[in-house]
Amino acid sequence: MKKILALLLALVMLFGVLAGCTAKSTDATDSSDQAAQDAQTPAESTDTADTANTNDAAETTDTAAKTIETLKVAFVPSREPQEIITATEPLKQLLKDELAKEGYDVKDVEITVGTTYEAVGEGLEAGTIDVGLIPGGTYVLYDDGAEVILTATRDGLSKDSDNAKDWNDGQPTEASDKQAVSYRALFIAGPSEKGQELAAKVNAGEELTWDDLNSANWSVMGTSSPAGYIYPALLQDRYGKGISDLSSAVQSDSYASAFARLASGQVDVLVTYADARRDYAERWNTEFGREGSIWEETNVIGVTAPIYNDTISVSKNSEIMDADLIAALQDAFINIGNTEEGKQVIAIYSHNGYQKAQASDYDNERAAQKLIQELTAAG
Repeated sequence: MKKILALLLALVMLFGVLAGCTAKSTDATDSSDQAAQDAQTPAESTDTADTANTNDAAETTDTAAKTIETLKVAFVPSREPQEIITATEPLKQLLKDELAKEGYDVKDVEITVGTTYEAVGEGLEAGTIDVGLIPGGTYVLYDDGAEVILTATRDGLSKDSDNAKDWNDGQPTEASDKQAVSYRALFIAGPSEKGQELAAKVNAGEELTWDDLNSANWSVMGTSSPAGYIYPALLQDRYGKGISDLSSAVQSDSYASAFARLASGQVDVLVTYADARRDYAERWNTEFGREGSIWEETNVIGVTAPIYNDTISVSKNSEIMDADLIAALQDAFINIGNTEEGKQVIAIYSHNGYQKAQASDYDNERAAQKLIQELTAAG
């Protein structure tokens, strides 16, 4: 019996020991888990803080202005270069201010005037110019490296007839309230004996022959100038011959020099944009030495089909150009054209404002360029 009791007591003690060990083991495990959790908390807090800092940095980067050290803008020499440089000086700050609203910090705006229309096109193609204010013809000629983003709007004119005689009433051509996206090129005969001879025929209702045109001395612009060369070259459609076939044609480096030559009698006829006489009416007397008004001493002897307006084009090869900057430039120039100060600046090119453009707007220019290339190849 004693042996049985002793055995039972031993079993009870053994169960007691086992129960105690189990409790201690459970407590240890709970403590270890809590310690692990406590140990992990600082790391997790650090990760959370790092993530928050990263997000803040990303937000700062997203909202920070993009810096452009120099934005290079070039104009074609449709007016005297220094005249353009002076008139467009305020454009530098206007562009900086408008682009700042679009998220760009532009440190400097560099404005230049190309020596020729082609020089600006070549600069866009090479990427040495970021933005070019160029005619549609220049854009089309260099559209491998240039992308049109805006088309200029102009004040319409009080005269817009296909008939040359209708322009020759001796009265100034005035601006109209209607905005236009196209303009015409005119063949203008000057005060020379030959110029007056051709004008007399036109005003008498006579059709000029190729021999009439070829007997005069002409001033033309560069081959990418729509009003000064490309559209006048479409004489080919009427006469079977074009500007490249004229016996005497000199290329002028600007319309100012072309009008100076016309006034002096060095040339009998020049080709130019429809409102050019408005731009040079005062200088016709003060600088070019004529006594009569430009409206009395010159006559229109030819009118082209409408020409789509000038472009603002950007370089496809510029290091700073991308889709975001293009969108910002579109908004910036449109906004500038909607302010009085901006209108004063862009008036140097007879621009009144801008609207977004696409490449297909200038398909007629491409057709004209193609004709010129064919004429050149045939010659």
